[in-house]
Amino acid sequence: MKQQQKPIKLIVVGTSLGGFNALRTILSPLPADFPIPILVVRHHSAQSDDYLIRVLNQESQLKIQFAEDRDIPAPGNVYIAPPDRHLLVSKSGKLKLSADKAINFSRPAIDPLFKSAAKLYGSSLLAVVLTGANKDGAKGVVEIKKKGGKVMVQDPAFAEADAMPKAALEAVEADYVIWLDQIGPQLWTITRSNSNKKQ
Repeated sequence: MKQQQKPIKLIVVGTSLGGFNALRTILSPLPADFPIPILVVRHHSAQSDDYLIRVLNQESQLKIQFAEDRDIPAPGNVYIAPPDRHLLVSKSGKLKLSADKAINFSRPAIDPLFKSAAKLYGSSLLAVVLTGANKDGAKGVVEIKKKGGKVMVQDPAFAEADAMPKAALEAVEADYVIWLDQIGPQLWTITRSNSNKKQ
């Protein structure tokens, strides 16, 4: 029997090379009252500063911030993995920062976020895979699909770096494969459909 799709309660996003502009593109259309928290892992160096945060806050109506340990994800907020720390979702639903070893040559890495969120949110989770130059996130989307969650992938034919979206598409059958500039509007459409679904 097919599992009934629950309303989306969390969105997780993974990106690497080209991610700066990709995040600007997908977040700028979303309104301040966007009802779902968004967690983001973007590959960046341990020496990265808060330039991304400052730019996104200027161009988005959402509240953009580096995630902090034990944050509780709130609607209208975007939590970005800070430099040199993995971002995960704990069993309690609070955010967790980890200094564990690099995965896919990266810390932060996408797979730990995707896998930890899948365990807690199951079919209430939506993952978005954007431009990137390696395969990080591919194992994570497999776990998300196993738990009944949905996967949205930037069309690799139009991605600045196509390796990451291609790897995701090779790993699972995505629910959405769309152009970058359509992702923000599609996220807003999905949230509006939430009200039509029973818990």
